[in-house]
Amino acid sequence: MKISYKWLKDLLSFDLSAEETAVYLTNCGLEVEGMETFETVKGGLRGLVIGEVLTCEAHPNSDHLHVTTVNVGAEEPLHIVCGAPNVAAGQKVVVATIGTVLYSGDESFTIKKSKLRGEPSEGMICAEDEIGLGSSHDGIMVLDPEAVPGTPASQYFNVESDTVFEIGLTPNRCDAISHVGVARDLYASLVRNGVECSPLVLPSAHDIKPISNVKFHIDVTVENTKACPRYSSLYLDNVKVADSPEWLQTKLRSVGIRPINNVVDVTQYVMLEVGQPMHAFDADKIKGNKVIVKNLPKDTPFVTLDGNEIKLHEEDLMICNEEEGMCIAGVYGGLHSGITRETTRVFLESAYFNPVSIRKTAKRHGLKTDASFRYERGCDPDITIYALKRAANLIQSLTGANMLADINDIYPVKIEPACITLHYDEVNKIAGKVIPKDEVIKILQLLNIKLNSFEEDFCVVTVPLNKVDVTRPIDLIEEVLRIYGYNNIEIPDTIQFKLSSCQGQNLAYQMQMTASRYLADNGFYEVVNNSLTRGDYAEQFDFIPANETVKLLNPLSTELNVMRQTLLFGGLENVARNVNNKNANLRLFEFGKTYSLNPAAEQGADVTVRYQEKEELALFVTGKMGDDSWNHRAEDLDVFYLKNMIVNMLNRLNFPVEQLTGRVEENARMFSDHYSYYLKDERIATFGVVSPAVLKAVSLKKPVCYAELNWPAIVRNVNTSVEYTKIATYPAVKRDLALVVDKSVTYETLVQIGYKFGSKLVKKISLFDVYEGEKVGHDKKSYALNFVLQHPDKTLTDEEINKVMNKLIAAYEREVSATLRS
Repeated sequence: MKISYKWLKDLLSFDLSAEETAVYLTNCGLEVEGMETFETVKGGLRGLVIGEVLTCEAHPNSDHLHVTTVNVGAEEPLHIVCGAPNVAAGQKVVVATIGTVLYSGDESFTIKKSKLRGEPSEGMICAEDEIGLGSSHDGIMVLDPEAVPGTPASQYFNVESDTVFEIGLTPNRCDAISHVGVARDLYASLVRNGVECSPLVLPSAHDIKPISNVKFHIDVTVENTKACPRYSSLYLDNVKVADSPEWLQTKLRSVGIRPINNVVDVTQYVMLEVGQPMHAFDADKIKGNKVIVKNLPKDTPFVTLDGNEIKLHEEDLMICNEEEGMCIAGVYGGLHSGITRETTRVFLESAYFNPVSIRKTAKRHGLKTDASFRYERGCDPDITIYALKRAANLIQSLTGANMLADINDIYPVKIEPACITLHYDEVNKIAGKVIPKDEVIKILQLLNIKLNSFEEDFCVVTVPLNKVDVTRPIDLIEEVLRIYGYNNIEIPDTIQFKLSSCQGQNLAYQMQMTASRYLADNGFYEVVNNSLTRGDYAEQFDFIPANETVKLLNPLSTELNVMRQTLLFGGLENVARNVNNKNANLRLFEFGKTYSLNPAAEQGADVTVRYQEKEELALFVTGKMGDDSWNHRAEDLDVFYLKNMIVNMLNRLNFPVEQLTGRVEENARMFSDHYSYYLKDERIATFGVVSPAVLKAVSLKKPVCYAELNWPAIVRNVNTSVEYTKIATYPAVKRDLALVVDKSVTYETLVQIGYKFGSKLVKKISLFDVYEGEKVGHDKKSYALNFVLQHPDKTLTDEEINKVMNKLIAAYEREVSATLRS
């Protein structure tokens, strides 16, 4: 944001250079990111002086040059060769002395001492186009005879120069989005630091008495008071539209605004001065003499001021006449309602629009204007009338206009300022030092924050509506510290810290760290994806319930317009991106939350009932475990690898893996085939190969295995008490059984039977072969199991081993009708 140094000095009287002022602005939170010099004439006419031509003779070696001597107020006159046909003795002229830089557009050249056709020349007598004061090049400029030789040309022509600050304004500082706003903070900072400065006085905005004998009226109606809480307006007659006076054009140009005409320039000037955007309409173009603030139907065409046609959204707030839209409220004017040289009646608008509405509309249509920049941050609803009067006063003084009726102010529900209680000990705690409470009160009052009550330990204040971001005590503390100066808070010699009262770390966090370390140690990389995702995933796949999708009201884009209901697509997008970059062997994991809407919740129900949030752990594997080498072929990262990782990780977390039951899931469109683990009836993990249709949605062709773990259920069921046992010193014994069972019997069932009925001597059961074929029957399957038996205190005898194995065989025969394979 550009702020003029001279403009600030018009509002405040202080004796500081631009550089010193920049320091105070930065110290009070308005960081000056850069400074530039603005000049009404490029170069500021530096090096140019007024001269008097003492003599003028024909050049001995040229038929069109003249040799002159010119008095420029120095001890000796300058010898200058001049080619202008109108140069003559006795004239007062503009002289560029040696070293002066003259500008021509973006180019420049420096005046040097030289010889022209053998005659020395110590400067240049200038034409008006050569120094930026006009376009004529017919001859040199001849000045008034009263001009005094030696006078700097910048002084003679009253050339203005200004320093313009480029302030890096943060989005929350809408109160400082004008020269008055910046001057308010600067005044507080200067007074706080003991710099003499006159109080800030708002520019004059007196009442104008309307003409009573003119019958002209415009009805104003606000249909959408939520998007437009306040709408103030007036209309002027006898307006003479012309170029603005030089002082107004200079003010606007100094901060980068192009002058247009006196009416439009006044609205821009008031906006830059006090921060209130305004809009001027040609009143004679308002059809039906009605102004209606409302929304128009979706896809209504509207032609903007620059001639582009756009299709309106149903949420775009419009300023309309009886037949059509005239302006996108707070954003952009229309082509056919603006001020022209033929305008004689002006309808002037000064409104307060809802910042969210303006921000959405501006973003939706890609329109960024000075007005939307201010409105979307939040303007002061209390200033609309003042701004109207200020603009009307200026237009009246510049054009001789008359006001046709009293100001029309539609303000159905008054916006009340925030009332905040501020405790002094909180200020000191945040600041890290004791700031006297009198100092705190003084700073608040310097910022126009009204003091309601003053107690020993706290004060109660009312915050003006221009400070939209100040709603809490911490915001007030920020205001105090800005003006007090962060540079005035000493860096302590010791570090202050507060011990947490937390007794140990949260179990869920401990388990997450343990799982993360385990996965990382096994070659997995952790990913963190956005909680927002594409809404069309729910439209493509019915395993994502569309009626449970949480949609954003103001999405950044169509790719981030809903909350994710699964971690699947974020991880697959990671895989696709890596595969495209030739990184095909991947092991990824993500701890994240998924979000869904409860369709059974009643309208108006509590947010904790309407919305559901789940913590999940997702695993992704694809490709191989590594690169192939001359003596080794890397193993594939398949679903069996993924299953082992899940089981081993659960074991590492001390989860009761032996109590899990497995189910082969069917008809799931997320996977080609997949498997789930349950603890009782609660799903613990689901894993499998992602279906080709899902992979196609993210442009993947190679297979990817995916696992989804119910993290809260895992944490809830881990065994937090660890039992330690002595390492067995006696040998273990291995025995094998080949069991023929029905195809419906799973290996998991056999393991559970083995541990349940095989006594405590059975330490491990593993599978080393599976057979299906004619030798066992078409509806049968053979599992070859290896059993590890071990006693902690002695060596097992053959009799004891046989007893355990017979017991196992009997249990398998009894529980699943198993037979021993011959």
